[in-house]
Amino acid sequence: MESNKLIDDLIKITKVNMNEVQTFKTLSEQELNHRKTSDSWSILECIEHLNRYGDFYIPEIKKSMQNSKHPKSATFKSGFLGNYFANTIKPKEKLNKMKTPKSMNPINSSLDKSVLDKFIYQQEQLLDYLNDAGDKDLTKLKTPTSLSKWINLRLGDTLRFVIFHNQRHIEQAKRVI
Repeated sequence: MESNKLIDDLIKITKVNMNEVQTFKTLSEQELNHRKTSDSWSILECIEHLNRYGDFYIPEIKKSMQNSKHPKSATFKSGFLGNYFANTIKPKEKLNKMKTPKSMNPINSSLDKSVLDKFIYQQEQLLDYLNDAGDKDLTKLKTPTSLSKWINLRLGDTLRFVIFHNQRHIEQAKRVI
């Protein structure tokens, strides 16, 4: 696939994600912390979950791009595992439930609207990296995963995974309203 097309698509999704979260700021803290059931997540818990992943992936994306010695490539070829992860997490009509690692599960956390500000800040960083990614080789650059430092994904797959994951949980948060 064309690298610039991928980056443009991911920038569009990220901007939509940011705008959706920005609208959550109009809700009260009570509405933001409301859960449909005792074991489901509130809006703030959905966004805090994304912040926790952002805390891991955004520095890894930055590090990968800063250490790049590969010339720019016009095309991106997804890896088997990266493509699987990105397509599994991508929002679709019938979502498959996934088990959240304990460290990434925010249920019963004490959260306030600062969670939304942190998410928007992380997305601004991500947009900066996406803009810089046009000068990189998205296939040859690698990032570790939150699953294991031994499992690395191609930078393009990591970007797809992170942004689709954000999109998935923002859709989940919107269903709480």
